[in-house]
Amino acid sequence: MSAAHHHGPSQPSLANDPHDHHADRSQGSGRAFSVSVALNVALVGFQVVVGWKIGSLALLGDAGHNASDILGLLTAWGASLLAMRRPDARHTYGFARSTILAALFNALVLLLTCLWLALESWRHLQTQPPVPGFWVMVAAAVGFLVNAGSAALFYQQGKADINLRGAFLHLAVDAGVSLMVVVVGGLLLLTGWSWLDPVAGLLISVVIFISAFGLLRDATDLALDAVPHGLHLDELRSALEQLEGVERAHDLHVWALSTTVAALTVHLEYDGDRDGDQLLATAQTLLAKRFGILHSTIQLERQACASTACESKQRH
Repeated sequence: MSAAHHHGPSQPSLANDPHDHHADRSQGSGRAFSVSVALNVALVGFQVVVGWKIGSLALLGDAGHNASDILGLLTAWGASLLAMRRPDARHTYGFARSTILAALFNALVLLLTCLWLALESWRHLQTQPPVPGFWVMVAAAVGFLVNAGSAALFYQQGKADINLRGAFLHLAVDAGVSLMVVVVGGLLLLTGWSWLDPVAGLLISVVIFISAFGLLRDATDLALDAVPHGLHLDELRSALEQLEGVERAHDLHVWALSTTVAALTVHLEYDGDRDGDQLLATAQTLLAKRFGILHSTIQLERQACASTACESKQRH
């Protein structure tokens, strides 16, 4: 039995380089990050000024929540930039996994924000301080427009990148928070029911918790080298074993190099009738085109020859 080893595409090209894949996404998201950070910095300043002037803890709290968005956006942006860096002698896989760490950090920030909001809402429910509904509506409406517009910038890319999904969730949750505050402000203006503000805060904290928990679960899975979403070992093994000449695929492992790029290692037992280099090229093409896996290591294990031609090759 003989073995062959192949790492990466048989003919490397920029189109198949996983690090260029990161670069494409990072360049596309760079504008979204810069615009979102600028808008949120302006929003926080506006809400702090208005909240301080009218003595509204609700608006100051919303400003603090939006400030956490800025931190989350800067973290995700930095991770995307790190993912563009090439591997070096110490970091042989590059820095792409920083996007996973950023997603974990954003999830934890969301959970802490959720806890703070729930505690503050409960405290306000006990005291029920008066809240000026009109200015709450105005400031919250501005917040909704800023956060909804910023979230829209990350919507499409967030479907394929958990790091960008973390940024999207931060902004989308804040947009929902601002919209609810607009409604609460209107009701406060009409009815004067001060208990509406803390009750809305408690409901919003539940929404934040659900979003943050899902993000934390997915990011933790990636950090623990779980099989990325959308890929299934049984389907991968079946596809490889259906290749001409392959008898069995074993020691199959799939994990995430980043929030967008997966890696694979596998041993393929083949009958020896087929040229090994050709089989490797076919397997690489299958993995890239059907499953989107551009970074793979395949070990070939030649079994007993099934034909006279194969035996002749082995003797020579």
